[in-house]
Amino acid sequence: METRELRYFVAVAEELHFGRAARRLAMAQPPLSRAIQRLERRLGVVLLDRTARAVALTEAGSVLLREARAALDAVEAAERRTRRAAAAPSGVVLATKAGAAGELLAKLLEAYAAEPGAVAVEVVLCGPGEQEGLLRDGRADVALLQRPFDTTAGLDTEDLYTERQVVVLPAGHPLAGRPHVSMAEVTTLTGLPLPRWPRRGGAPPDGPGPQVRDHTQLFQLIALGRACAVVPESLRVHLRDDHATVPVPDAPAVTTVIAWPPHSRSKAVADLVRTATRLRGASGK
Repeated sequence: METRELRYFVAVAEELHFGRAARRLAMAQPPLSRAIQRLERRLGVVLLDRTARAVALTEAGSVLLREARAALDAVEAAERRTRRAAAAPSGVVLATKAGAAGELLAKLLEAYAAEPGAVAVEVVLCGPGEQEGLLRDGRADVALLQRPFDTTAGLDTEDLYTERQVVVLPAGHPLAGRPHVSMAEVTTLTGLPLPRWPRRGGAPPDGPGPQVRDHTQLFQLIALGRACAVVPESLRVHLRDDHATVPVPDAPAVTTVIAWPPHSRSKAVADLVRTATRLRGASGK
C-alpha cells in the first residue's frame, strides 16, 4: 500500500462521507471513490459498507483505520527526525510532563552533562499526555513517561522508579485525618469530583468533574473545594498548606520510565538512557 492510499482511506473512514473526505483532501470525489475500490480489490476485503444514505466501516475497515493511522504517524515521525538530524545533528530533545519527576530530571541532566561527549539537551515541558505524542511523532528523541497514564506500546523503555498514589483534598476535609482511603470512597466524594484531563486529540472525557489542563489549575480548584484528585505521591512537593493528602492503597502504582523509539541509533539517546538507569541503581529504586 502507498501512503497516498492510506491518507485517502483515513479521510473517508474518519468523515464517513466521500464528499466531505474529497473536500478535505482537495480532490474530486470520483477519483477518491475509485482509489478506495482499488484498495479493497487489492486487499481482497470490503472496508466500507456503502448505502445511498450512509457509509460505515466494516470490521476490516476498523482494523485498517487503526493501522493506517499508526503507519502515517510513523512516516511523519521519520520525516521530522530526518529534518531535525540535519538541522541539529548533535543535540537531543527530551520531553517530560511539567511538574513530574522533577528531582529525577534535575539529577539526570546534571549527571549526563558530566559524561564525556555529552551534547546539549533541550527539555520540552508538556501538559499531561503530550510528551508521548511528541516522542511518537518525532518532535522528541526521548521522554519520561508514566505508566499507566501514558502508553508505552511500541517504544523501548527502562523502568526508573515506582510510587504509590495519594488523594489530594482541601485542607480540613473530614477524610484528611484518615490513614488511608479507597478509590471507591474517592470516586463518591460529595462535591469533590475527579478532574477531566484532555485525551489525545485535546477533548476531555464526559463527566461531572472540572476540565483541567495542568496541575496549577487542578491544585487551585482543590484548594477552593471544587475537586479532588488522585496523583503520584511525589507531587506532594507542589502542594500548599491549603491541601491535604491521604494514601490510596488500591489506586494503581505509577511507574516512571525513560522511553525512546526502538529504531533510534542516536548515541546521545543511548548515553542519556544509560545515565538514567545508572541513577536508578544508585538510588536503590
